[in-house]
Amino acid sequence: MEFPLHIRDIRQSDPFILADEASHMYYTYAARFNPEQFPGQKKKGAFYALASRDLIHWSEPQLVFEKGDFWADLDYWAPECHIWKGRYYLISTFRAEGTYRGCQCLVADSPLGPFKPVKNHLVTPPGWQCLDGTLYVDKAGKPWLVFCHEWLQVCDGQIAAVPLSEDLGEAVGDPIILFRGSEAPWRKKDTIFVTDGCFPYRCADGTLLMLWSSFSDRGYTTGYARSLSGEIYGPWIQEELPIYSLDGAHSMLFRTFEGQLMMSLHSPNIHQHKRILLFEMEENAGKLQIINEVTGNWNQRIGDTPGQEYKSSSPCIEEPQFTHLASLNFKRGFPLYPHPETVKEETATEAKKASEPAK
Repeated sequence: MEFPLHIRDIRQSDPFILADEASHMYYTYAARFNPEQFPGQKKKGAFYALASRDLIHWSEPQLVFEKGDFWADLDYWAPECHIWKGRYYLISTFRAEGTYRGCQCLVADSPLGPFKPVKNHLVTPPGWQCLDGTLYVDKAGKPWLVFCHEWLQVCDGQIAAVPLSEDLGEAVGDPIILFRGSEAPWRKKDTIFVTDGCFPYRCADGTLLMLWSSFSDRGYTTGYARSLSGEIYGPWIQEELPIYSLDGAHSMLFRTFEGQLMMSLHSPNIHQHKRILLFEMEENAGKLQIINEVTGNWNQRIGDTPGQEYKSSSPCIEEPQFTHLASLNFKRGFPLYPHPETVKEETATEAKKASEPAK
């Protein structure tokens, strides 16, 4: 397989990255990639994948799903590929003319398909307009679909969840509302509250977080919430500050094959200018922080934000770099250097020990 596409040249919304251990490859999915460059792609009713060994150089688009007699021919938004019980499940948002949009799963034995519908109907609740479904597996090993109940229908958008059958083809319980867009402290002060791009993440210490996206005064924004129960039913408490607010969101987390936690998102939120941003992330005591952005796409991709005047007018020529962060032998929040009084006391103690006769 050849990898002629550089990550700076890929136009993509809602980038989900699958790190597949079996093939030792990364994959990302969309209804179309760079249509001017690859005009042979179907205009609707299909999904394509890109593959990469290093997250920087990617293959040309490969067809992984064709509509056939599948019921939906519209939207095909925000596809995500998850591994469940040894198979690959593509979760996306679908619609047909005159219907509400909603989410369901396709399945294949390879990350490159061919994918087929698990069932020929949605798993999101009937009568609900939904999008951006993702997979969550609870502590008991049971699968859930986490999704957004769209603001267009309810004004104050919701993050919701519904339990799924083992084949991910059916809802097997009633939906629950986890929280609403108006609960974010960082939200834009408005009368409508968008909820997009939900993504649950279990921290190393067991904390359950939920990344999600909306709009702040600085543009498209990624924030997150914390489940006090450590499970999907919450209650959920919103983090005071967002993770990223420079007009970039619809974020997800994954780990590289070397173990580095990464966050992907698109920025800016202007369709023809969207690019993938990849952030090395740090997880500490149930909180997330950015270490560095790898691709260089941030350099020209600051959107409609207060930082807009600082974006570069020329293309970035820096090579993408991954950080090798030194390990720290102290807890974050404590000073790097000890307090002088502490040094004084420790020095006195050592001197006392040295003056005592050997036993």
